[in-house]
Amino acid sequence: MKSFKSKAWTLPQPVLIIGTYDKDGKPNAMNAAWGGQWDMHEIMISMGSHATTENLALNNEFTVAFATTETMVASDYVGIVSASKEPNKIAKTGWTVEKAPNVNAPVFTNFPMTMECRITQKIGETEGGYNLVGEIVNILVDEKYLGEDGKPDMEKMNLITFDPIHMGYIQLGKRVGNAFADGKKIQ
Repeated sequence: MKSFKSKAWTLPQPVLIIGTYDKDGKPNAMNAAWGGQWDMHEIMISMGSHATTENLALNNEFTVAFATTETMVASDYVGIVSASKEPNKIAKTGWTVEKAPNVNAPVFTNFPMTMECRITQKIGETEGGYNLVGEIVNILVDEKYLGEDGKPDMEKMNLITFDPIHMGYIQLGKRVGNAFADGKKIQ
């Protein structure tokens, strides 16, 4: 085995689009990869110092959408362009924006699934950022991404993951097994 020094290589890494409103109520979005499920009803996202963190200091509610192959270019764009430098950032993405029904944050309807969230904790807060823990208030799913059982169907969503090793995006694939079931074959 070849050794590598410590790197941010936990795989797969989601491509999360964080939606907030600025002080004037204008929608903003940023791309974040370092996040995941914190517990049954909360998520955690590592936040640097961004226009989004300034927005969250004013309003502790936000949305989290999951990037797809179809939204990849605009999702990458909101990760490399700051709203503090580009006032028309969201308009340039071409995304459709609606107010979230349960939190004071924007929903970008071009994504198949969006979580409505509220900050419960900021861990390790410094000038450089913090780890945000957010309560999942509600989850919105475009009905065209629901399966026959009425639940979200990940295979229909064309979700992407961030490849931190080669700085790329990879589309997630097909279902290959059954959690909490296939392992019973070994018993």
